Amino acid sequence: MTTAAHHVGLTVTHLTKSYAGTEVVHDLSFTVRPGRITGFLGPNGSGKSTTMKMLLDLAAADHGTATVRDARYRDLSHPAGTVGVVLEPNAFHPGRSGRNHLRVLALAAGVPSARVDEVLDTVGLAPRAARRRVGTYSLGMKQRLSLAAALLTDPPVLVLDEPANGLDPQGIRELRDLLRARAERGHTVLVSSHLLTEVQHLVDDVVVISGGRLVTSGTVADLTDSAALVRTPDAPVLAARLADLGARVEHSDAETLVVSGLGLDKIGRAALELGVALHELSPQASSLEDVFFALTGSTTTHEEA
Repeated sequence: MTTAAHHVGLTVTHLTKSYAGTEVVHDLSFTVRPGRITGFLGPNGSGKSTTMKMLLDLAAADHGTATVRDARYRDLSHPAGTVGVVLEPNAFHPGRSGRNHLRVLALAAGVPSARVDEVLDTVGLAPRAARRRVGTYSLGMKQRLSLAAALLTDPPVLVLDEPANGLDPQGIRELRDLLRARAERGHTVLVSSHLLTEVQHLVDDVVVISGGRLVTSGTVADLTDSAALVRTPDAPVLAARLADLGARVEHSDAETLVVSGLGLDKIGRAALELGVALHELSPQASSLEDVFFALTGSTTTHEEA
C-alpha cells in the first residue's frame, strides 16, 4: 500500500476546455482540501465529467491546470498509489470474476494479493459474489467493485463520479460511513453526485458549476443556513429595499419573504429605516437541493455526457 502522506489536496486553476469549438469548461478554479469530503455538483452539461477527466489527465485542458499535491496527475511518482478513481461503472471484462479483476489491478499496482480480499470485505462484496463473472453483476455490485478497485492502494485521494448510483439504502449508508472514515484520517475525497439529499448528509464542502463556470463554493453549512424568514404586512416595500441591498428575495405568500444573502441584523436594520413592522425575523435553513436549484436554475442534476 502507498506510503504517500495523507494530506494531499486537489487544485483546479483557470481550467478551460472546448470540444469542436464549444466551450464546456470556462476559467474554472477551486480547491479540494484534505480531511474533507467535497461534493462536485452541476446540472446536465455543466462540465463536471470533463473537469474530472482533466484532473486525471484523461482529457487535455486548453488552458489552466489541475493538480494533485501541486503536480499534474501524469507527473506523480506513483499515480495509482495517490489517487483512487471511480469514473466508469462498466470498466470491466464481463467474463472475468470480480476477484480476478482486482487481482490483475493489484499486480499492476504492486499491491499484495491479500489486499484484494481486504477491499472486497470493505465494500461489502461477499466471497461468493466476488467469484462470479462481472457480466452477471447488478449496477450496485459493479459500483462496489469499482470502489474496491479505487481503494486497492489505500490512496490518500479519492475521485468518485456518482459512486452511489445503483446502491440500495444500506449500500449508500455504508459508502457514507466509509468516505467519512477516510476523511477523518486526513484523506481527500471529491464526489460528484446528483443525489442532492444524500450529498447534504455526506459532504463537508460543495463546488457548484453550471455551464462550465463556477457558481459557488463553500461549506454546506454556509450555503444552507444563509436564508431568513421574514413576516411583515409591508412585504413588497421591504422586499424592494432588500433586493437593492443585494439580497435574493422570494415571496412565500403576501406577507412572508424568504431572504438569502443578507444577515438578520442587516434585514432588521433595513426594516427599521423604512419604518416597516416585523412580525417575524428568523433564520431559515434551506436544503442543499433548494440552494442548488436557486443557484443554477436547474430542475434536474443527472450527469452530463
